[in-house]
Amino acid sequence: MLKDAVHYSVAENEPVRLVQVTDPHLFADPEGQLLGVNTAQSLQAVLNTFIATQYPANILLATGDISQDYSPESYQHFVQKIEMLDLPCHYLPGNHDDPRLMSLRMQGEKVFGQQRIIIGNWLILMLDSTVRGKPGGYMGEQQFALIEAAIKATPDKHVLLVMHHNPILMQCAWLDQHCMMNGEDFLQRTSRYPQVKGVLWGHVHQQVDNIHRGPHGPIPLMATPSTCIQFKPLSSYFALDHRQPGYRLLELAGDGSIRTNVYRVPGNRFAPDNEASGY
Repeated sequence: MLKDAVHYSVAENEPVRLVQVTDPHLFADPEGQLLGVNTAQSLQAVLNTFIATQYPANILLATGDISQDYSPESYQHFVQKIEMLDLPCHYLPGNHDDPRLMSLRMQGEKVFGQQRIIIGNWLILMLDSTVRGKPGGYMGEQQFALIEAAIKATPDKHVLLVMHHNPILMQCAWLDQHCMMNGEDFLQRTSRYPQVKGVLWGHVHQQVDNIHRGPHGPIPLMATPSTCIQFKPLSSYFALDHRQPGYRLLELAGDGSIRTNVYRVPGNRFAPDNEASGY
């Protein structure tokens, strides 16, 4: 049985405008650092960069790894920081999160953990790809059942699937050990629905803009930089990139098309530890 959806309206002929932030890895201590980067400060810099654009977003999506230390305070810090955006925030868990703590501490007037969002001509599904105690992901049958039931309930809506783990390989040997294990099956099964128009995730700490050639046409596949450290693309061993923290904007048009860009904090304020061999 489907749980209630959260509903929003947009003006006729206006796209649905989303901002995605992911993988902030916050600590209970606001001075906490991940591989040389103060994660609270880097998240704040990302939010400030977004605010400066005055982009008229409808919703903020937070796609997991909110916490690095599994602390209640880390989730409270996130909620406090995003209040300045004055946007409804929908979140899902990552492999570094404690889902129980998230539901207890990710609380606010505009903070939601529901999986179904209906806005304009679109259905956004916030999926759980996590496997308890493991860094890698898996899309379970319960989530496939949710996708099927949600599409059947609103068959006239275009669908954006959102999750934490990457369903495609990054060609990055150390990182690909922690992908969505059944990613290929996930894409094959979900692309059978003509309503599915895009797939969005975090986890990989780098930008990806790719395409899945489904039976009903190309489906954009999108990953977004972390708001803290960045992983070096196409690296067989653990390596950090010196690109700055970032976020993604998406415009979901009424015809099912998606326009999107990634933006990063300007300058070179955040420099990770070059000697790091893992985290």
